Amino acid sequence: MPYVVTISATFGAGGGAVGPAVAERLGVPFVDRAVPGAVAEEIGCSLEDALRHDDRAPTGFERLLASAARLPTVTLGSVDPSYVTPSDADGRILYDQEFVDRTEEVLERVAATGAVVLGRAGAVVLADRPGALHVRLDGPKDARLARSGTSDMRELEANDRARSAYVRRFYRVDPADSALYHLVLDATAVSPEACTDVIVRLARERAPEM
Repeated sequence: MPYVVTISATFGAGGGAVGPAVAERLGVPFVDRAVPGAVAEEIGCSLEDALRHDDRAPTGFERLLASAARLPTVTLGSVDPSYVTPSDADGRILYDQEFVDRTEEVLERVAATGAVVLGRAGAVVLADRPGALHVRLDGPKDARLARSGTSDMRELEANDRARSAYVRRFYRVDPADSALYHLVLDATAVSPEACTDVIVRLARERAPEM
């Protein structure tokens, strides 16, 4: 059974450092920005357009709010014309839901051969994947801010909202809900190396036949 680890991380919680380290230790690919790139290639839109949908892009959250404010109701598949542009050879509009569906297909494919996935609501999409380990990295805002490389709390909060909005909008769950994960770590209380050690150990325990 291939190693599959999903990591959900708030801003400043070290997902970008822990994820690649875990992948290297387990000998599997680290999947981050490659997902929007793969989705963009499949549906024929530009990478810039794909990244607007990314679960960690603050601009995506702001556009989402603007769309909700202008529309009488916002349901899955509804679209803000300024948010998404025509994308494929037939001129079809790339709806939010289409991007999410294609992202899920990519995640299922990479999980089949093993991967560490950062973001993309991986714990929800791959919830039923046998042997997968789902991890949440978080911590107090002040501590995450100190580790983030920025001194602007507004930037941290905007990033947190953006990451949460993607999961809430398309999966109707709270990404902070501990029930989604096998492991929740305060990544500001221990080093990235310690986080990596714990995750690697548990990932190996969940795939004992490897």
